[in-house]
Amino acid sequence: MAANASSEKQKALTSVLSQIERNFGKGSIMRLGEASRMQVETIPTGALTLDMALGGGLPKGRVIEIYGPESSGKTTLALHAIAEIQRQGGVAAFVDAEHALDPYYAANLGVDVENLLISQPDTGEMGLEICDQLVRSSAVDLIVVDSVAALTPRAEIEGEMGDSHMGLQARLMSQALRKITGNIGKSKCTVIFLNQLRLKIGVTYGNPETTTGGNALKFYASVRLDIRRIQTLKKGNDQFGIRVKVKVAKNKVAPPFRIAEFDIIFGEGISILGCLLDIAEEHEIVVRKGAWYSYEGNNVAQGRDNTIIRMKEDPEFAAKVKAQVMEKIKPEAIPIEPEVESVVVPPKEVDVAAEATEAETEAVKATKTRSSRSKAKK
Repeated sequence: MAANASSEKQKALTSVLSQIERNFGKGSIMRLGEASRMQVETIPTGALTLDMALGGGLPKGRVIEIYGPESSGKTTLALHAIAEIQRQGGVAAFVDAEHALDPYYAANLGVDVENLLISQPDTGEMGLEICDQLVRSSAVDLIVVDSVAALTPRAEIEGEMGDSHMGLQARLMSQALRKITGNIGKSKCTVIFLNQLRLKIGVTYGNPETTTGGNALKFYASVRLDIRRIQTLKKGNDQFGIRVKVKVAKNKVAPPFRIAEFDIIFGEGISILGCLLDIAEEHEIVVRKGAWYSYEGNNVAQGRDNTIIRMKEDPEFAAKVKAQVMEKIKPEAIPIEPEVESVVVPPKEVDVAAEATEAETEAVKATKTRSSRSKAKK
């Protein structure tokens, strides 16, 4: 009887799956085990320490938010991601809502500015519509929107200065993300939104900082990066860069809340050799004793800056250190979970009659005990 019922259910399931595929196309519904189990592809960020914190890099086919205070390295990090995707042969687009992109700086970071698609939209609706069309084309691999705060709704631009437009930008972002997110998964296009910080009024306890554009982006983003400047790099009295700390505030494809630090050199971008030296020191490939750095028992240079210069001047030495670092961090930077075969544990058979008999025996014993106690009292 049970076998017949199971057979009927299987037939009904097969029938409805076939009907859904006829109506909506092949692949619209499938068993998870039948889908090709592939590790999430990633885009390197240019900072090896951040790639480790993210579990390999920025995931492809996802929405990513990078937010932080002014001059903290948000645009630099996005431009490095563009340069990396172009090195892989991909196509990148930059929606410059702030109208502040510096092509000379982008070129110094390794961006192929000749082939970079750029749009400077007049309104927020225009910028997000361009973004949606690029995603739906499946011809673009990475889109950077700089920034959410600059995506001004058309009603605000056409209105007068001082007019109130409560929640207009939040509604715009919510509607746009509902449209874009589904297409992103199909086209495997990564969309990076850069965002600014604002302060909540009247917050006494807790963090008063919040991002612009409402809460929709916080939910739709698979990765959220909080980037902050923690130190100014100086040589004498001259400033030549900053050190930043990035906290992975949200990550749906790897463990979140990891922290990465790296240097950003003015005019050059992220210090790749600086990241390499930090990881090499952490894994004791390069050992620091006092101010001196040593490799395989031999002194390399005095001070961190001089060691980075030595690595820059001696590519063979840098390549040997990198090879050892990659060997050490390979399982950590790209976590691969082994497939575990599911073991079905048969349900424990319970003898209901035996359990009932035991319960009755216990009840009789309890009654006898109570009656003997009452007789003793009398």
